[in-house]
Amino acid sequence: MRVPLSWLGEFVDLEPGTTPEAVHAALVSVGLEEEEIHRFELTGPIVVGEVLEFVGEPQTNAKIINWCQVRVAPGDETAADGGPAVHGIVCGAHNFVVGDKVVVTLPGAVLPGPFPIAPRKTYGHVSDGMIASARELGLGDEHDGILLLKNLGLDDAPVGTDAIALLGLDDTAVEVNVTPDRGYAFSIRGIAREYSHATGAAFRDPALATVTAVSTIDFPVTLADASPIRGRVGASVFVTRAVRGVDPSRPTPAWMITRLALAGMRSISLVVDVTNYVMLELGQPLHGYDLDALAGGILVRRAEPGEKLTTLDGVVRALHSEDLLITDESGAIGLAGVMGGRSTEIGASTTNVLIEAANFDPVSIARSARRHKLPSEASRRFERGVDPQVAAVAAARVVQLLVDLAGGTADGLGSALDSSVPPVAIELPRDFISGLIGRTYSDDEERSALAEIGGLLVETPTGLSVTPPTWRPDLTDKWTLAEEVARIVGYDSIPSVLPVAPPGRGLTLVQRLRRTVAQTLAATGHTEVLAYPFVSEADNRLFAPLATTTDAAGAAAGIPAVAEVPQIRVANPLDGEAPFLRTSILPGLLRIAHRNRSRGITDLAVFEQGLVFRPVAGIRYGSLVVPAGATRPSTALEAELNAGIPPQPYSVAVALTGNTVRHQPGRAPIAAGWQDALAAVQQVALATGVPILVRQGVHPAMHPGRTAELFVATADGELSVGFAGELLPAVATGFDLPAVVAVAEITLSDVFAQAGSELHAAPIKTMPAATQDLSLVVSATVPAAEVLAAVAEGAGALLDHIELVDDYRGTGIEPGRKSLTFALRFRAPDRTLTAAEASDAKLAGVAVAAARFDATLRE
Repeated sequence: MRVPLSWLGEFVDLEPGTTPEAVHAALVSVGLEEEEIHRFELTGPIVVGEVLEFVGEPQTNAKIINWCQVRVAPGDETAADGGPAVHGIVCGAHNFVVGDKVVVTLPGAVLPGPFPIAPRKTYGHVSDGMIASARELGLGDEHDGILLLKNLGLDDAPVGTDAIALLGLDDTAVEVNVTPDRGYAFSIRGIAREYSHATGAAFRDPALATVTAVSTIDFPVTLADASPIRGRVGASVFVTRAVRGVDPSRPTPAWMITRLALAGMRSISLVVDVTNYVMLELGQPLHGYDLDALAGGILVRRAEPGEKLTTLDGVVRALHSEDLLITDESGAIGLAGVMGGRSTEIGASTTNVLIEAANFDPVSIARSARRHKLPSEASRRFERGVDPQVAAVAAARVVQLLVDLAGGTADGLGSALDSSVPPVAIELPRDFISGLIGRTYSDDEERSALAEIGGLLVETPTGLSVTPPTWRPDLTDKWTLAEEVARIVGYDSIPSVLPVAPPGRGLTLVQRLRRTVAQTLAATGHTEVLAYPFVSEADNRLFAPLATTTDAAGAAAGIPAVAEVPQIRVANPLDGEAPFLRTSILPGLLRIAHRNRSRGITDLAVFEQGLVFRPVAGIRYGSLVVPAGATRPSTALEAELNAGIPPQPYSVAVALTGNTVRHQPGRAPIAAGWQDALAAVQQVALATGVPILVRQGVHPAMHPGRTAELFVATADGELSVGFAGELLPAVATGFDLPAVVAVAEITLSDVFAQAGSELHAAPIKTMPAATQDLSLVVSATVPAAEVLAAVAEGAGALLDHIELVDDYRGTGIEPGRKSLTFALRFRAPDRTLTAAEASDAKLAGVAVAAARFDATLRE
């Protein structure tokens, strides 16, 4: 909401010299959000000039320019720029005649842009200034010709008058962001009230004007809502007033054009400008109809199947059965609360006007505006809630302005239907606010604050009964009243006291594990990112959990077929190409990697934690019932809603590309590969205290032979929890990434389920270690991890550590076999091991490997 300070000052006392920054600070103190300060970015000298004469001069480009003599100072006085009273100015416009008063920007002036004005030679003359258009002054988009003061009713302004002050271009507007619960602040009236709350300045409510009563039957209006949304009828108030004999040629006053421009609205015509002006002033959207174009009375109803409406923007819109319409005997003439229809539009020949001021259901208007992608200033206010009692005042204010400015005559024709429900009194127990906020509020402070916001207070034996004002539909219970008291008295008076957690409280085990995993990955060189959870159907199928079947073409390569994957489609996706909830974190992670590489960051190690959505095939998710937002759903409906939510396991994924070690003097770079993905997996295992087993695996998006499936041990055996390795080069290049991309994804929910309640550090071993190497020859098809596990099992408790250090296949090794070399470390907890004890343990491991895999010692 943009608020011109001159306009604000009409309804609340502003101290002389009040700056926009001070107004912003005051509004922020009562909970509004500061946005920007808007000014007409121009400086003088800009004055009123009179065209004395001009000569049209044809140019070689077929254009005709006017060489004008313009008086910019009375008599022989010196002009505001220090020059003569008459300036020669080149002008390309042709919408003026001799004697017209215009706005002249003299040398030294600066127009928005910035565009400095100086004498310059053009078209064979020295143009000593410029005659300005409305757009060049920042007053609107009109640029077909220069601005003529007679069109603003200012033709009597003396030559040489400061045009900046005359047109109100020295005004300033502050902009604040209005939250959805504060719809009343979408008006000068509401902002003035908030400024009064913040500063104590006297507030004058413009809605207290006396409204002239009109007949409720002279102009027939019928409210007929056969299909109310959530039981709320579409319209609760409908006021109409008529004005006859309006002069459509009357110009909009300069002060109104300036205020509308500062408020972010362009001037259209006097009647339309007046309705927009009153809407900004009081917060009540209004609409004007050409009374002579109406056929009979007005009927407010829902749209019928197949019905269409041509709106003011010229678009023919197919209507929905939920759309609330304004109709007459000819059919639909407006989309209620959103935009009027073309058939009854105010035009250049309109002389008789019917003014509409109504109150529509916020949900109905919000749905229509979004359905037709037609947000408007009116819908923005209706969907946040409009004061139902201000409609009659707003209609009367429009009538007054049209009589004063357009020469019209107020007509007795009109209607005033009102079925709005008065606000319900709220019981506020004594001392409730102090106990909730944590600051002691006196009875006087509470009463004063609640009365200041417009509440009607009645003493009760237990405290107060507070009836909220009609413009505050957000005040619905004692908690919202407590928030208002805290806001009005001042947030800065609430003490800052950190709460003390009761014993036994704090983060849950899962919360601690999530943080530990994130901190561990970040500490090992990975950067945490956050991607959108919306992906395409193809991405979901490609990165689904490990498949178990293969097709004929992929069987030889060990690549599983891409099976149909159950997915959840979003009803209103942000991106039509990504309408599904993700079943894997990797697609979003890879797109983040691509975005970073496109900006020159080629060495990447990123990770993300979050939910994935994995519906079960054959189960229908979602609910046919949309619960109301203002009430708690029943137990049965809550159970239905929960049953309609697919499984959402918590997962983590990493992606690495480029180099993990950069090129340095004396050291070659080390590229990221599957080893780094497995290293990240082991870091997750260490962080959670849950061993993650790694086995050879296959996946449709992963490189054959460079893919591992991940398992955790459970009471029922082993559970697959993810995969790691390198992407298929074709998949990587499909994401515009290098051919080698290392990735891993782990379902943390399954890992956390096996975690203990405490994670203890291993004790430091003090006895010396005995180290030995072991080379075993096995079949080339046997996974090295299984051989390592067999050796470790046979070596027993004395084995402190084992790792694979070499995989050799070549001279000296039979074809089809390979040599695996392991480094073993033995240690006893209570003594120094002898070499014989270490050798016996090693040979015991060899025996198990020989029995399982026909392993032999390499000679």
